[in-house]
Amino acid sequence: MIGLGEKIRALRQKGGRTQEALANALGVTAQAVSRWEKEICYPDLEAIPSIANYFGISIDELFGYENERTKRIDALAERIGTMNRENNGKDVSMDTCIALAREALIEFPGNEKLTLALASALYNAGYVRYGEFHLDGEDGCSVYDSARHRTYSEWREAIRLYEKLLPALRDGEPRQRAVTELAQLYKNTGEHEKALQLAESAPEIASSRPFLRIKAFDGKDAVAACGEALLETVQKSAELIVHIVLSDGTIPAYTKAELLQSAEGMFHLICPDGCCGREFGLLSCIQLLHSHYLWLADDRDGAFAALDQALSYAARLDALPGCGMEFFTSPLLKRVRLRADRIPPGSAFRNELPEVWPWWDASGSDKVRSEMQLDPRWAEWVGKTKEA
Repeated sequence: MIGLGEKIRALRQKGGRTQEALANALGVTAQAVSRWEKEICYPDLEAIPSIANYFGISIDELFGYENERTKRIDALAERIGTMNRENNGKDVSMDTCIALAREALIEFPGNEKLTLALASALYNAGYVRYGEFHLDGEDGCSVYDSARHRTYSEWREAIRLYEKLLPALRDGEPRQRAVTELAQLYKNTGEHEKALQLAESAPEIASSRPFLRIKAFDGKDAVAACGEALLETVQKSAELIVHIVLSDGTIPAYTKAELLQSAEGMFHLICPDGCCGREFGLLSCIQLLHSHYLWLADDRDGAFAALDQALSYAARLDALPGCGMEFFTSPLLKRVRLRADRIPPGSAFRNELPEVWPWWDASGSDKVRSEMQLDPRWAEWVGKTKEA
C-alpha cells in the first residue's frame, strides 16, 4: 500500500477538504488521517471502501490501479491497431493480431476499446484472407457476391461485435469507425436495409466533422480547417469515381480510363505543385486500375505508362516521413497540418505493386494480368518496383 497516504492527501487537497473533515466522515481522529498521509501507518482494510466512497472514486483508483489499467488497455489497443495496419492488402500477421486482441479481452473482458480493436482486425482479415468479390448484375452494374461473403466467419463475428458495441459507443472517432466498417460489412453480406438505417442516422455532409471543424476556428486556423475538408472531399470524390467505374458495366473501357484520369486530376487541381502527401497512395492505386482499363481499351502503351506513374506515386509515398506532421505547400493547402497516416515505417509500397495490381476487384482483371505479363514491359516494370 505504498503511496496510499500520498494519494489520500492529494485527493483531500484537490477537494479543498481538511484532515478534520475527512476524519469526521470516516469516524476516526484527525491524527489518524495525518499518520495515513505521512505513511506512518495505513488505514484498516475495512475503512478502504469508505475512503474511496468519500472521494467518489473506485477502490482501484484509490490505489492507483485504474490509471495503470487504462495505460495497459491503451497500449494493447495501439499495438493491435498498429499490427492490423501492417496487414495492408495482404495477410502478414493477421493470426497474431487477432490472437493478441482475443487475449487482451480475456484480460479485460468487455472493454469497448479492445472489442473495437478486435472487430476492426476481423473486418480487415476478411479482405486480406479471402478478398471482396463481385458479380455482374442484370442491369449491367456490378453487385457484391454476398452469398460468398456471408461464409467469412471473420466478417460474421465482426458484425456481431459492432452491433453489440454501437449502443454503448459515444459520438467520436471510435463510433465513426465502427459505423463505417459495419455499414461496409452490411453491404458485403447483402444487409442493405441495415446499412441504410445506419446511413439515415448519420449527419448530412455539411454537418460532418470536417465541415463543422471549420466553424470551430477563425483566421488562419479556419483556412487550415477548410483545406483539410477540401482534401478529404477530393479524396472521397475520387473514391466515388472509382466505385462508379468498377460497378457500372455499361461504361466503355476507354471512358472508364478517362474518368480515372479525371479522378487523378482533381488532386492536381488542389496540389498543382505535386505535393500530395499520403494521397500518393490513393493516386498510385488509381493508376494501377487506370492501366487495367487502358489495356482493355487496346491502349497498350498507355497501360504501361500508367504502371510507371503508379510506381512514381508509390515511391513518393515511401519517401514520406514515417511519423510526425504532414505538410503541404500548395496555396489551397499550405496551412494544413495532418498527422502522418501512411503505410507502416519499414514497408515499401512500391515493392508490392505487382502483387496488389489492380488494387480493386475489377471485372476481368485475371485475364488482363495474364495478357500484360506476356508483354516484356511487364517484367521490366516489376524489376523497377524492386529497385531500392
